Amino acid sequence: MSEILNWSLSGSATLIALVVGYLFGSIPFGIILTKLAGGPDLRSIGSGNIGATNVLRTGNKKLAAATLVGDMLKGTVAVLVAWHWLGGPQAALIAAVGAFLGHLFPVWIGFKGGKGVATYLGVLIGLNGWIALAFAAIWLAVAWLSRYSSLSALTASVLAPLLLWFAVGMHQAAAVMAVLTLLLWIMHRANISRLLAGNEGRIGQKG
Repeated sequence: MSEILNWSLSGSATLIALVVGYLFGSIPFGIILTKLAGGPDLRSIGSGNIGATNVLRTGNKKLAAATLVGDMLKGTVAVLVAWHWLGGPQAALIAAVGAFLGHLFPVWIGFKGGKGVATYLGVLIGLNGWIALAFAAIWLAVAWLSRYSSLSALTASVLAPLLLWFAVGMHQAAAVMAVLTLLLWIMHRANISRLLAGNEGRIGQKG
């Protein structure tokens, strides 16, 4: 607990890291890549979401994969840039928050972004690769058992902060990722309602 309270980053450095992270996170790769490929405005199809899942609804699997990678890497790059050039691990955590908020509420497209799963994973990659692998493994395991993408993300996001705290002792990172988990759950509130009602769409389900 003392590690969490011992915050040494200055106010100006904190603000810079937050803004840098936000600018990285707000890059709408789904919209950019879809437009470059000659596709429709991503916000006008499916759920209107800017993430890889909605890109997949265009029928272009490669484009969806590229969007997934882009949304992950913007979180990773934001964390690493802040870590190495803006003030070390604490700056990286602030940039992680900025990147996640940037993806959820990107300034370039009216503050209407995605749900944050890929960027959440990208942030984890920057903070601790082993925990990021654990997140991915948990996601895959739950997806294989349940066939629910949303349930997989919700489960993995709950366990990631616990692993950061207890498995690797990254207490500040665990606290920050717990906040991001809460935001991710809020963004998935419609999915949670459908899961509870038993009508959430399953992976691979058509129609």
